[in-house]
Amino acid sequence: MELFYLMVFGALAAVVAALELSKNNKDRINTSPAFNSFKNNYLIVYSLMMAGDWLQGPYVYYLYSTYGFGKGDIGQLFIAGFGSSMVFGTIVGSLADKQGRRRACVTYCITYILSCITKHSPEYKVLMVGRVLGGIATSLLFSAFESWLVAEHNKRGFEQQWLSLTFSKAIFLGNGLVAIVSGLFGNLLVDSLSLGPVAPFDAAACFLAIGMAIILSSWTENFGDPSENKDLLTQFRGAAIAIASDEKIALLGAIQSLFEGSMYTFVFLWTPALSPNDEEIPHGFIFATFMLASMLGSSLASRLMARSSPRVESYMQIVFVISSASLLLPIVTNFLVAPSKEKDGSISFAVCLQLLGFCTFEACVGIFWPSIMKMRSQYIPEEARSTIMNFFRIPLNIFVCVVLYNVDAFPITIMFGMCSIFLFVASILQRRLMAISDKPKTESWTAMDPEAEPLND
Repeated sequence: MELFYLMVFGALAAVVAALELSKNNKDRINTSPAFNSFKNNYLIVYSLMMAGDWLQGPYVYYLYSTYGFGKGDIGQLFIAGFGSSMVFGTIVGSLADKQGRRRACVTYCITYILSCITKHSPEYKVLMVGRVLGGIATSLLFSAFESWLVAEHNKRGFEQQWLSLTFSKAIFLGNGLVAIVSGLFGNLLVDSLSLGPVAPFDAAACFLAIGMAIILSSWTENFGDPSENKDLLTQFRGAAIAIASDEKIALLGAIQSLFEGSMYTFVFLWTPALSPNDEEIPHGFIFATFMLASMLGSSLASRLMARSSPRVESYMQIVFVISSASLLLPIVTNFLVAPSKEKDGSISFAVCLQLLGFCTFEACVGIFWPSIMKMRSQYIPEEARSTIMNFFRIPLNIFVCVVLYNVDAFPITIMFGMCSIFLFVASILQRRLMAISDKPKTESWTAMDPEAEPLND
């Protein structure tokens, strides 16, 4: 393995360790034992849920290819997953608000376990069903758990600032440490123990089952809109009214879609960018390096959110500008550095620069997640939290489906340029959100909907 990869990994690990060990009282939030118990329970469950997700990621494409499917067929399977998340996500989000967030979290576990089971079949139709189930599960993962946490946190009377601590720790563990350990564990199952490409999916199902058992035994139920006579259409209309009538919610949704759309596109682009001549690169090690960079970002976010200044709305403007600049590097290096034609040569200077830029982007991702979670907890009304959060994912999923369908139609530099523009637009929208963030919060969406039934007779 190239020395440069090891140096970047080592440097990031040292910085993350130094940041975590050097925290002082200003960087920490004083909490209560009851909150710490609540937070630790959630972090255990969230880490298990993310382990179930991360274990599958690196092996989905590989598994499909071992079943003999070509790039076109595999692309359709991926589009089915994102399309499913787009079509069914809003429905399951509304059901989570109406039927209960705890129940929705259990549904996530069951749905994803069933999706894992389908991976044992080489039949295309069965795999397609698995992708649809996986898309539904993804929508629940990124809405139901956060909605349950925010509602339960407020119901128990904990301080609002403590919520940011849970968010930052969840990203540090679930999107950082767990991702790295899951990658290494998956590699152990597939390569070292030679259990085959289905083994990580079986392991994922086990982690999901353990997490579901903890949810069933220790979580209480909470709901969004408490009225029992709301149908799905009424919930959709109310959520749409909330978004349309409150500029802060609309801006937040646009910012989230722009950033996450660029992030998911980056997932498809970093491999060809770092191996322009189809060189052999250590994918697993680079992935672990990216996750370390994400941990660095979440560690920085926890420090920033522990202080009253700067506000989240303020520093996120800078984060979006930096992330936009970092994805311009492949374009800049393409013009300024002569491309290498050697397939098996050593790592080029251009690739070194791009790797550093990609690590910077992943650090921005690490800051983004807990920060957007905090802003959502402030601006999205509790009555329809899961519904609105899944509304935000509709443009995201459309965008990713379009990119997947046309991934070979545009040069890689055009794709990176598009992502960079989106991120810069996100910074402009974030600036607007900062300007209006002190405006009074919009009244309950049930009050704004003229057709909604009153909550009390």
